[in-house]
Amino acid sequence: MSTYAIQAEHLGKKYRIDSQPAGHGYVALRDVIADRIKRTASALSFIPKPSSFSGTSAAPSSVSRTEDFWALKDVSFDMAEGDVVGIIGRNGAGKSTLLKILSRITEPTTGRVRLNGRVASLLEVGTGFHPELTGRENILLNGAILGMTRAEIRRSFDDIVAFAEVERFLDTPVKRYSSGMYVRLAFAVAAHLQPEILIVDEVLAVGDAEFQRKCLGKMQDVSRTGRTVLFVSHNMAAVRHLCTKGMYLVSGELQTIGPIDRVVDAYLSASSSAVMVEARPVSKNGLELRELKLCAVNSSVPLSSVVFGRDYEIRFAVRGGVTDTRLSPVLRFHDEAGRQVSSVCGPEEGLDFAPINGTRAWTVRLPALPLLPGRYSVSFHLYGFEPEAYLEADRLLQFTVEGALVPGAARAYRSDHGVVRICSGMTVTETVQ
Repeated sequence: MSTYAIQAEHLGKKYRIDSQPAGHGYVALRDVIADRIKRTASALSFIPKPSSFSGTSAAPSSVSRTEDFWALKDVSFDMAEGDVVGIIGRNGAGKSTLLKILSRITEPTTGRVRLNGRVASLLEVGTGFHPELTGRENILLNGAILGMTRAEIRRSFDDIVAFAEVERFLDTPVKRYSSGMYVRLAFAVAAHLQPEILIVDEVLAVGDAEFQRKCLGKMQDVSRTGRTVLFVSHNMAAVRHLCTKGMYLVSGELQTIGPIDRVVDAYLSASSSAVMVEARPVSKNGLELRELKLCAVNSSVPLSSVVFGRDYEIRFAVRGGVTDTRLSPVLRFHDEAGRQVSSVCGPEEGLDFAPINGTRAWTVRLPALPLLPGRYSVSFHLYGFEPEAYLEADRLLQFTVEGALVPGAARAYRSDHGVVRICSGMTVTETVQ
């Protein structure tokens, strides 16, 4: 028996795109009938053929065109039993197409796939469910589709219902379920019916935060039993936490495959390659953010990469003429998953609200930068006394923190240690023999 759970060889998937001619938008049945009558009448010479009947013209400009689009191009890889693989890439990179091929929902145009074991997939809300059947009936149906016996399904039944938290609605047709109930039951069925290969798309984003944590925990449990998990998500924190390997797709091609940290770093580097290290101007309400940059102390050179534990400054300036409103700045720091990790607020730092007439510049000191290695972004907000920002720029400045040893340390902090170093040192206070 092969030690590989999945083997893909030169996979390609081609779609044909039909392009309607310019000016031809939505066509109703009445338009089709009217056009057919015009064509028939003109052919029989019952009525003259006016030049204004553009719909009867056979000019080349009215002819629809088709073109080929390759969603996947020559993708090859092997996945061993027990691998937990994160598949990442921008929208339209081919991730969902790849999963549909691996789930046997669609056939590849070129290449082939070998699957060693039963496959359970959760690609979108409602996949594999019959809306007219109850939750109980859909559990039995999905188990049967996976080739399980009634006894095997019965052993997992109570765990599925408890995990999905749908006990009260178990005998209700699933067409009456909310999207959250739908996806909870669908994931519970896919994960508990003991497939050798579990495929999960971004559909988990439908659930709430607590359910997402349960799902990630369940997928970890599945992987520990030697089963293979494929996970597609735009949440890089979840991908790093769950997966050991990664695949990075770009325009249907396999760009990088390997350890998850290396693959995620390649994806994030490509995603932020077009971001300016010094923020572009942003205007609103008669004010303009002229500058937002991260610099070394006593330097004006903007940085896109800094080192953990060293001193830096963030400088920003606003220009405009607003004398009837008193304003104060706020900076918010986010990690690569979009979570706010800290903030710097003018009033909390002792700055009064004040009008801006001309140019006003600020400097934020960041001594011994406590952000652990990773990628971060900074959002700018200028507030008055109202809850709505007077001027704002979301995650306009992005930078990377590189690892470094703290004084006296034997090893450097890494990105998987968290986000912020909260201590200034550790000492031994007592030793008992």
